[in-house]
Formats: sequence, C-alpha cells, structure tokens
Amino acid sequence: MRCKLRLQVQSETFGNILPINYQYELSAAIYRVLSNANEAYSSWLHENGFALNGKKFKLFTFSWLLIPDYELQKEQKRMVIKSDHVFLYISFLPDKSTKTFIKGLFKNRILQVGDKESVVQFLVTDIDILPQADLAGVMTFETLSPVCVSINQENGKPKYLSPDAPEYAKCILNGLLARYEAFYGKTYDGEAYCNLEILGKPKSSLVKIKAGTPQQTFVRGYRFRFKLWLPCELMEIAYESGVGEKGSLGFGMVKIV
Repeated sequence: MRCKLRLQVQSETFGNILPINYQYELSAAIYRVLSNANEAYSSWLHENGFALNGKKFKLFTFSWLLIPDYELQKEQKRMVIKSDHVFLYISFLPDKSTKTFIKGLFKNRILQVGDKESVVQFLVTDIDILPQADLAGVMTFETLSPVCVSINQENGKPKYLSPDAPEYAKCILNGLLARYEAFYGKTYDGEAYCNLEILGKPKSSLVKIKAGTPQQTFVRGYRFRFKLWLPCELMEIAYESGVGEKGSLGFGMVKIV
C-alpha cells in the first residue's frame, strides 16, 4: 500500500532551512511517529513486523521530500524551502494494512527533520491512499530515493556497488528472496531470476547516517532509471518495500515510468 503525504512547512517554529543530507533525519522523524502510536496502532505495527534467522525486516520504504520550490546553499550544505507545502511518499508491503490505520498513524502528526544547525517542522495535513499499481514481470522504474546495494568485505565493512557491477542484480534478487521468506513464512519455490537494464547514467548519493555522533557512517546509493525483470511475486515486494537494501531508512523507493 502506497500513500502520498502532504506536509505543511511550519517555518514559524524553527525556520525553513534543511540540511541537504537529511535522509537519515527524515527516517528518524518517521520512526518517532510510528513509535508514538497508540495501543491499537502499535498492535498493527507489531503484526506487520517480520523476522528471519534473527534479522528483522521492516517492510516499508519512503521517498525523498518532493519540494516544489527550494534554493540550495552549497557552501553551507543547506536547503532553503520556499514552498508552503512539500510531499512525501511512503509505501508499506503488508496487506494487513488498511486506509484507516495508515491515515490514523500520520494524520495531523508533526515531523521534525534536521540536525544541530537547522530544523524544519512539518505538519501532515492530508494523506492520499494511492491505487494499487498494475505490476507485470517487466517494469520500467525511476528512483524516488537512492537504491543501495552492497556486499560484505573481508574486513567486515560493506562495499557499496554501482548499478553496473556484475553482481548487482544477484544481490537485489537475494534480498527479495529473504524478504519474501520473512513476509510469507516460507521460501520462494518459483523460478528465481532478476535482470536489470540501466537507462541513462546513474547518479551517486552519499547519505550520512547518525551525523555528529561516534556512530556516524555513510551509505552510498544511486539514483537512476532502469528496466527490471522479476517474477511477479518478487516485483510486488520490490515495488512496495523498496529495491535493494535499507528500505526503512528511505532507500530504494521507485515510481513506474
């Protein structure tokens, strides 16, 4: 289930300046909304949480903020929001969700996004539940947030892959198979394949995680347009919960071209 949130910029509270690198801070704001849900919504969230082999999967993803009018301050690494409203897409894989629950989770909620230097407060004023997408075994997508794909190195650190890496599609497939098993409680027994054709030149995005803390790190993803071949069951998982890794940190959200 995919929804579009309309966010009112409450510039009178903290101002209208965001850090350019705000993706992790946006994810933290969304998690605050989810964690502060009342008992009924907390039960819904619990029912839609999954674990496989000790690894937790949060089967949702979200886009970057869609800001109609803004100005970049490159030297300060800031973004001045000139629009009164911005928009945000959030997509949940679980089919246990309902329009009432989604709207109840987010309607009239406050999202505070920013760092120690600048914060912007947003009020969720409207939520549109979007029609179910007509998915097929071959789809053309464009990213709404960077796609992150990595492999583990011998030193234990991840190596982030560019879309033209030979193992890129295989890594996407492995992640989808793991999410399928977590979601359905069984292994995928159909024909498993993933093919990807890059359309245009990918743009790299380096996202700072936990900025200004001892745990600060960076995650690299890529924004690009691509054609994807997948079994329909796996295509749905990719579309609803994100392509690649770290969907719940706002990576891998795509739109149909």
